[in-house]
Amino acid sequence: MLHMPKPAAKPAPGPARPRVRRGYFECRYGQLHVHNAMPPGGGFEEGTALLCLHECPGSGRGFTPFLGLAGRDRSVYAPDLPGFGESDAPAARPTLEDYAGALGDFIDSMRLRRLDLFGQRAGAFLAAELALARGPQIGRLVLVSPPLLTAAERHKAPPALTDLPESQRWVLEALAQYPARERLARLTQKLLVLRPRDDLWEASARMREVLPAARVLDLDAPGRELFASAPEHLIDAVRDFLRG
Repeated sequence: MLHMPKPAAKPAPGPARPRVRRGYFECRYGQLHVHNAMPPGGGFEEGTALLCLHECPGSGRGFTPFLGLAGRDRSVYAPDLPGFGESDAPAARPTLEDYAGALGDFIDSMRLRRLDLFGQRAGAFLAAELALARGPQIGRLVLVSPPLLTAAERHKAPPALTDLPESQRWVLEALAQYPARERLARLTQKLLVLRPRDDLWEASARMREVLPAARVLDLDAPGRELFASAPEHLIDAVRDFLRG
């Protein structure tokens, strides 16, 4: 009898990457446009939800490759901040606390009892304000390239604001005056700082001075294109931290 060799066993497939969807939610400034992904089972019974806050200028769309990976085991949301992307803009100049309040409106509408925050560059400061405002409701924070600039650095290369809509100029002007060291020093949540190879490499290292207990992780990866070019590397860097 001729014995045919058994076919090699195929490796078990990994979890499917969830589809990134979009939707609109009400906040104090009108409609908030949100990109989101969640596990096939719905996400609400899985890991703690994750809210991603983009750099300014920018939009939640920049997180899309990351959402498809992070959404395998938790619900993940990346809103366009008010006045950016496809979200409605404030009618009058808001403070950073007001922007955090608008994000709080979204959190309340989704009935998220507890969530983690992920902030990129200027979005790191908005994540900090939201964490201070929401206290125990926020579990962990991941800050990517927080721009802890010195006074000399802030005045050396001011951002080009003339070509931006007024609502975007408002938030950038507010961020330029943000007392970052004072506010960040008040954070009580567990904190991970990621330092990719970008123009804020030195500035983000100053988090060690502000919060010595924070974990700081250096990434051998590009900076501004981190979410598009190396999302798997990014997920590997934050997965264990977010799982606690």
